[in-house]
Parts: sequence; structure tokens; C-alpha cells
Amino acid sequence: MFGTVARFQQIARNIDKTLGTLSQRPEVKREADYYLSNIRKVKSVDEFLRNDRLYQFAMTAFGLKDMIYGKAFMRKVLAEGVDGAKSFALQLADPRFRDFAETFNFARYGGTATAFERAQQGTVDRFLRIQLEADAGQNDEGVKLALYFQRKAPDMKSVYGLMGDPALYKVVQTALGLPTAYSNTDVDKQAAFIGAKISVDDFKDPVKLDNFLTRFTARWQAANGVSGESVPQVGLVRPTLASFDNSLLLSMQMLRSYGR
Repeated sequence: MFGTVARFQQIARNIDKTLGTLSQRPEVKREADYYLSNIRKVKSVDEFLRNDRLYQFAMTAFGLKDMIYGKAFMRKVLAEGVDGAKSFALQLADPRFRDFAETFNFARYGGTATAFERAQQGTVDRFLRIQLEADAGQNDEGVKLALYFQRKAPDMKSVYGLMGDPALYKVVQTALGLPTAYSNTDVDKQAAFIGAKISVDDFKDPVKLDNFLTRFTARWQAANGVSGESVPQVGLVRPTLASFDNSLLLSMQMLRSYGR
């Protein structure tokens, strides 16, 4: 019987092979091929936003699928770039917008913004990783959370950064055995307590990160009674991406990040 711990370890230890399998799935390959063949032709923010197929692929790759509808919002993100201290993307709490504006940096590079590797294969690689996590979530949300944490936590600069991302914070709360109601505690007190238990710098060490995620998956499995007769074939299941309440998401964007 395979639970959350075994499922996560099976995927994590074979991640390159799994991503390779996923990249050959017909609908994924079709969209990736279209993206790579056409993104370099895009020379402006308006051209990018007009091509829904390219735009939606890129937004999904950066975990922004739930913001696809907000083209006016995204136009402002892209138009202002990331070079000015007061640029829109840098005023948002969510670093995904900063990353998106940096990758598709029309503000700095104009018509050559899509010529860079990060805007081409780099974005396809992001898309595949997002789909991998979504596939894992079809069988076990705990595995999806662990894979997400594995990808994002090494870039965190402070405990506040972890707390500002609901999925990352859910992993931390579970691993530390904190009740859901603990989120109602004063933010600074939460940060002080968590900072005494973990160091965000540890997540840059693959061994320490793996140990922490083993702790998380074990606690998740115990709390949720997750088990199964076989390891899921991640990469072979059509994904369903997690969604968030859009009004909440928009309000969160307007807060400055503690952990930038």
C-alpha cells in the first residue's frame, strides 16, 4: 500500500523521467510545440495579450491561470516591467507577477523580449512542472503540496515569505503540527514561533528540504488516512489545476510582500 510519503518520494526521485513522459502527452506536446513555434514572433505586450493561446499557456506556466481573465491587470504588470522601484509588479505581494514581468520583459527589451531562453523553453519547462503537480493532486493533495513546496521554498527569503503563500504555509503548519486556527494568531507572533522551529535557509539544502518534506508527508498521511494500492502514473492523467477565490487573490496582490 502506498501513501503520501511513498508517492512523493517515487515522483521526486524520478522527476526528470516523469517530466519527459508528460511532455510527450499529445495535448501537452501540441500546446508546447505551438508555444515554441510562435512566442518568438510576439513583439509587444498587446500582441502577447491578443494571442489567447500563447498568453494562456504562459499564464498557466507561472501558476497564474486564475488571473487569465485580468488582462488589464496583466497589461499593467507587463507594461511597467520590473526596473523601476515603483513598478506595478514590484508593489504586489505575489512574486509570480514579478517573475512573469521579468521573463516577458517588454518594458526593458521591447520587441526582443521573447527572444530569450527564459521566455521560450524556460516557460515550457515551468508549464510542465505545473502540470506535474496538478497530476499529482488528482490522487493526493499532499503530494501536490509537497512538490509545490519543493519547487518554491528554496527561493523564500524569510518566514514571512512562507506565510504569505497559502500552499507553502499549509505545508509548514502540517509539518509542525500546528492547528488551522493558529493562522488567527498575531502574524508577528506566528513568524517568531515558526522562525524558532525552522530556518528558510535550510530549504536551499536538498537533503534538509527532503527531510522536511518527509516529515510533512508523514503527518499529512496520518491526518488524512491517505493510502493506495499503487503509485499513480503522474504525467498520464489529465490535470485539474487548483483554483482560488479571485476577489481574495486580487486583494492579496495589493499587499506588499514581507518576504521579497
